[in-house]
Amino acid sequence: MTIKRDRMAERIQAILSEILLREIADPRLHHVTITEVKLDPELMYADVFVNALADESRQEVVIASLERAKGFLRREIGKRIRVRVTPELHFHWDETLERGEHMHQLISKLAIPPAPAEPVTIPPAPPEPEE
Repeated sequence: MTIKRDRMAERIQAILSEILLREIADPRLHHVTITEVKLDPELMYADVFVNALADESRQEVVIASLERAKGFLRREIGKRIRVRVTPELHFHWDETLERGEHMHQLISKLAIPPAPAEPVTIPPAPPEPEE
């Protein structure tokens, strides 16, 4: 069952990405990326994680715009995927990129001294056999 759920989640992600790229005219949804889709075991609900690359300040505007377009997006998914019930979409802001950048900044601020160079020792040559 998880294989079916994973494939359907990937397909929904691809469809939503394509719709946002080519079919949505709303300028508030430009440069929005669908980062992940998670489906519940019954395939009734889809948690859609989004991010506006390089612009974390747009979070509220993007989520509100997606909520307004939810009916259209769900209908388009239903047209392109043949399932009995099209999952209900729930949009969430994906903070993974922001957290990753924060961790990168913290690590770069650490003052870690370089490891001391260990002297290279060459092992002695084995004794030559006597004749």
